[in-house]
Amino acid sequence: MSLAISARFARRELRGGLRGFRIFLACLTLGVAAIAGVGSVRSAIQAGLADQGAILLGGDAQAEFTYRFASEEELAWLEGISTALSEITDFRSMAVVDTEAGSERGLTQIKSVDDAYPLLGEMVLDPPMPLAQALDGAEHPGAVMAPVLADRLGLAPGDSFRLGTQDFTLSATIVTEPDDAGDGFGLGPRTLVRTSALDGSGLLAPGSLYETEYRMLLPEGADLDALKAQAEERFRDTGIRWRDARNGAPGVARFVDRLGSFLVLVGLSGLAVGGIGVSAAVRSYLARKTPVIATLRTLGASRSVIFQTYFLQIGALSLLGIALGLILGAGVPLIFAPLITQSLPIPVLFTLYPGPLAEAAIYGVLTALLFTLWPLARTEEVRAAALFRDALDSARALPATRYLIATALLIALLVGVAMLFSGDPRITLWTAGGILGALLILAVAATGIRALARRATGAARGRPVWRWALGAIGGPRETAASVVLSLGLGLSVLAAIGQIDGNLRAAINRDLPEIAPSYFFVDIQPGQIDGYLARLEGDEAVSRVDTAPMLRGVITEINGVDAQQVAGDHWVVRGDRGITYAAQPDARTIITEGEWWPEDYDGPPQISFAREEAEEIGLALGDEITFNVLGRDITATITSFRDVDFSTAGIGFVMTLNPAALQGAPHTFISTVYAEPEAEAQILRDLASSYPNITAIRVKDAIDRVAELLEGVGSAIRWGAAATLLTGFLVLIGAAAAGEGARTYEAAVLKTLGASRARILQSFALRSALLGAGAGVVALGAGILGGWAISRFIMETEFTVMWPSALGIIAGGVIATLLAGLGFAWRSLSARPARVLRARE
Repeated sequence: MSLAISARFARRELRGGLRGFRIFLACLTLGVAAIAGVGSVRSAIQAGLADQGAILLGGDAQAEFTYRFASEEELAWLEGISTALSEITDFRSMAVVDTEAGSERGLTQIKSVDDAYPLLGEMVLDPPMPLAQALDGAEHPGAVMAPVLADRLGLAPGDSFRLGTQDFTLSATIVTEPDDAGDGFGLGPRTLVRTSALDGSGLLAPGSLYETEYRMLLPEGADLDALKAQAEERFRDTGIRWRDARNGAPGVARFVDRLGSFLVLVGLSGLAVGGIGVSAAVRSYLARKTPVIATLRTLGASRSVIFQTYFLQIGALSLLGIALGLILGAGVPLIFAPLITQSLPIPVLFTLYPGPLAEAAIYGVLTALLFTLWPLARTEEVRAAALFRDALDSARALPATRYLIATALLIALLVGVAMLFSGDPRITLWTAGGILGALLILAVAATGIRALARRATGAARGRPVWRWALGAIGGPRETAASVVLSLGLGLSVLAAIGQIDGNLRAAINRDLPEIAPSYFFVDIQPGQIDGYLARLEGDEAVSRVDTAPMLRGVITEINGVDAQQVAGDHWVVRGDRGITYAAQPDARTIITEGEWWPEDYDGPPQISFAREEAEEIGLALGDEITFNVLGRDITATITSFRDVDFSTAGIGFVMTLNPAALQGAPHTFISTVYAEPEAEAQILRDLASSYPNITAIRVKDAIDRVAELLEGVGSAIRWGAAATLLTGFLVLIGAAAAGEGARTYEAAVLKTLGASRARILQSFALRSALLGAGAGVVALGAGILGGWAISRFIMETEFTVMWPSALGIIAGGVIATLLAGLGFAWRSLSARPARVLRARE
């Protein structure tokens, strides 16, 4: 019965329109729209990858080998299950162009193909021609190349260049490569040639770093799961790796999924900021409804009727805000679909996706419940005797115990849902802890700012503008808490992201070049290593040369169990890894646990594993690791752990074995060279001339390539943070609008006492600036703390405060509060004192 009465009261209250709830709706709408929009774009990309998986992969399925081509038995089986088969090799090398001034060299990712390539999709070239014609050539075999590499080397169609010891003629540049997204990340632009043209080039010698991929078209209705199981069972000991069209571009899919999850968490931060605005709007609305509530209590309405009345009213408005957010979040990606599709190098299918919309709706409902429950609970404290008094302002700070318990449960439910949807519980918990910690810091800071303002009021005697501003900040009716919480949380998110972004840039652009090698050389044949070292060791410009033998292998089992069942999706068991051997550790090796094998050890294989990666996987001394090298399974026992620092861009291996374990296996050497910058070009010319098969990777170029990728990630995250800050600014506007009546009354009193409009405006501006500066300083502290924690414990980079970004945050706080505060000051100043004071009476 009480619910029916409450519903009738709520319906009548809603007849008054949306007055007082515009900011409420805007905050909720924007937060839900951000999450729905990010989720919709992510789903569109995932759908595009799934729909075009076969084209991205280059076939219905693919078998991949490292260091070798398929054996006759493997090839016969692959041909037997497919209707068409194409063989591709993929590796890095140097493209060399001879000019009158010398030789120009550029790192390139080479794809060599057969006549069947591509099985799916179309290779588009400039000038237009069939791929087979482009690869025929005339005097030399033909090749096609990415435009950026051709421009860098000064090549035009018809010009010649060299790969290893083989000359090629550039026939065209690549406009579209159908399977480029499925090939993953490469350090150099693409060059495509025929595999047969590489005979005698020295680039595919035994032990060289290359991969072969056999792409297949399968019969209609082929059982992909059965074929995968059959391949892995039949060739378990040969190192075959199977992929099919259901996961055509795994690296892209994984990256999109993780970036999308992180952006949703940034969106949750925006919802938290919006939640503060929602709470402030509800509290302001209910404060205006105090006479109505008190009247209802006088007429006999129970506490439950009062609570249910406003719960239903605000619940209906929350559903409206969530619905608007869903419409916006689903509609904006559809509107901008052509632009997004054009800017992405992968297929995207835009349509309405219920999943992300349902996820955003759940977030919106939980946020609305969480942030409206507290002010709604305080309506129960309005008594009939408090008729026409400001009962909500005089009520106790904490609501009844049952509401505190409900609030705690809602927080736990919201965090649990976020962990479920994000797919990364660790980052979710960090984000949730950061938001809660920032809110706690900001709430304490708001109380401290008010107390400090009250203390400073006495010291401002003789300075009326300062005294009025400080008195207003410290007064009971000032919106200091709302301003500090809303603006502070938005600025905290932006400050944390600014600090993380700045430290990542510093690590790439400043720290790494100071300690990183000049070049990383790969594919040095065993017969070339002595001559290679002889060239470098006598050069005074070379400060250090490190070399190590290297093979590549796939970890297949840990203690007899499938490696991916034990280690999950850890990067060490995902794909092939570099492996080396050493009789004794070098001087820089730090063994943290266990013992190294004797120098002349010739017993069962032993392995030294990287400590940090072992801890992440859960390995212990005595565990057995089985890995496949060139089709041969090797099982080794872990006898030691050691520190490996991959951040230096030097040589680092997760696995090091005793030499006898890899005896007879074909391998090459890798090397890092630390040299003076002015000597780098000559070193490269000399080594490339003597050993054309060697590939040189300039570390600074690789770092720049990674920096480009991080810039794109950073831009996406900064846009998410900007949306959070926009929500915070909306909350500021709401707080300023809610306090307009108080400022009008204050201005009327001050005018009556003789204050000029200019001085009153200065007081309002000073009040806003002080609150903005306070919020900015506190947000900066919270953001620096959050940035340090994420940099230190998640990204594992050194942390330094980025002061330009930090000072910008404080300035942003001052400007935002000034704009919001002064935007509502003019009407307060223009009101006539007599009318205002008479209405107050």
